[in-house]
Amino acid sequence: MSNRKDPPGSQPFMKRPDNTAFKQQKLPAWSPTLKAETVLPFFFLSGVACIMIGVLLIITAAGVQEIKVDYTEERDCAECYTLRLDRANSIIDCACTVSFSLSEAFKGDVFMYYGLNNFHQNQRHYMVSRDDAQLVGRQYNLKNPSITCVPFDKYKNGTPIAPCGAIANSIFNDTLQLFYHPDKNTETPVPLLKTDISWFTDRTVKFQNPSPKDNLTAAFAGTARPFYWWKPAYQLSVEENNNGFVNEDLIVWMRQAAFPSFKKLYRRLNRTQEFNEGLPAGNYSVKISYNYPVGKFKGRKSVILSTVSWLGGHSNFLGVAYCASGAIILIVAIFLTVVHLKFRKKSLGLEEE
Repeated sequence: MSNRKDPPGSQPFMKRPDNTAFKQQKLPAWSPTLKAETVLPFFFLSGVACIMIGVLLIITAAGVQEIKVDYTEERDCAECYTLRLDRANSIIDCACTVSFSLSEAFKGDVFMYYGLNNFHQNQRHYMVSRDDAQLVGRQYNLKNPSITCVPFDKYKNGTPIAPCGAIANSIFNDTLQLFYHPDKNTETPVPLLKTDISWFTDRTVKFQNPSPKDNLTAAFAGTARPFYWWKPAYQLSVEENNNGFVNEDLIVWMRQAAFPSFKKLYRRLNRTQEFNEGLPAGNYSVKISYNYPVGKFKGRKSVILSTVSWLGGHSNFLGVAYCASGAIILIVAIFLTVVHLKFRKKSLGLEEE
């Protein structure tokens, strides 16, 4: 072995970076000098831009047509409301009808929503009470629900629940049928579609039926319906592509709302025949199979009809937020301008002395 040593001073040069502009940090750079003359105009322009965008968003939202009908205790629905206060009456059918009118036509695509008030889907324990592995169709999780679903995971005899969890167990189960009344003696059903009401990624990726998918009765064998459901998951619809875990009403419900008052998409208008242009002005009624109890948590139920814009549904939140932000920025800009002018005069006075 050689005991030869490198010449003194050679080691530091081996770690020296290349003599390039990038590695020597000599690239051209812009280093602006922040002065009041350059910063304050930026503040004013930002504030004005935010207000202009906010006004545009508010005008856009104002163009969305919407009508909301609360049917919690409306007319003959009051009897159903009282009936649902007692859980023992849950097996008793109750139906009611609410009427309303459109003063002007809802043109274009029209969507029907159901609304709930004072229902906290954002409660922490409620939000995690689901098994995503089960909902994606994994066989093991179908028969062995996650511990996060407890106590809505199994029956006392050990039969697993599919779908498990508090979210699925509390699915909204009122049935809503919309009718148009061109005159007092005519009742025309409004054609509604119950497909393509959920997010595309939800119904194609996050929710899948277990195998065999062409025989859901066999696929769900050995499982039971949630406690408060009237029928098992494989009987949610007569349409094979809208049944089981891929049922779109279930998928829409499983996407939790952020606030206690919310609306969820229920149906969309099938624009055919006399409804080709949308919903004409006139009288309408909604026939309701009143199943969902809201009295225990002092909630309210409603049916909502709405058009949409490029911004979405009727909501002034974003527009108001932009206007408020713009106003705050302008107030700050004015304050900074006053401070700048005041101290600038003092500094000029000192320089003259």
